[in-house]
Amino acid sequence: MIKAGILSDTHLTKVTGKLLQRIDQCFADCDVIIHAGDLVDISLLDVFEGRPLHAVHGNCCTRKTLAGLPNQHTFQLGKFTIGLTHGNGLGNDIESGLLDIFPEADCMIYGHTHQAVCHWVAGKLIINPGAFQMVSRYGVPCSYAILEAGEQLKGSIHELPLE
Repeated sequence: MIKAGILSDTHLTKVTGKLLQRIDQCFADCDVIIHAGDLVDISLLDVFEGRPLHAVHGNCCTRKTLAGLPNQHTFQLGKFTIGLTHGNGLGNDIESGLLDIFPEADCMIYGHTHQAVCHWVAGKLIINPGAFQMVSRYGVPCSYAILEAGEQLKGSIHELPLE
């Protein structure tokens, strides 16, 4: 079984002690890290050095990050195909847009809305881990997701305590 930690919307320009603490708390036992965009500065990905990493840029990223990361990315996690994008530019119905972008994917991951989602649509697992570092304007707590790929895909959302 492969265990992937999923985060999005960190909205930071530099690594902070709080970020390092949260990453250690949430992803210590994860084999793979997936970042669904709006990390802001690409250097934040350095904290995951030594682990396989899949990441895309978001709409709040620096020019360097926009140039260094794709808008969308497809990869294998075990026997499953995963589609990854931030989700901006897909309109009000992001999930329908995901089905158009990643028709062959078993799981589609996005961010952008800061609202955590983990459900099945048309036989595909859709995950938005929510905002990892920033409480949304709607007061939704910070959150992340875990994706397990074994014989089947299993996703779950986890909230971080309010600070």
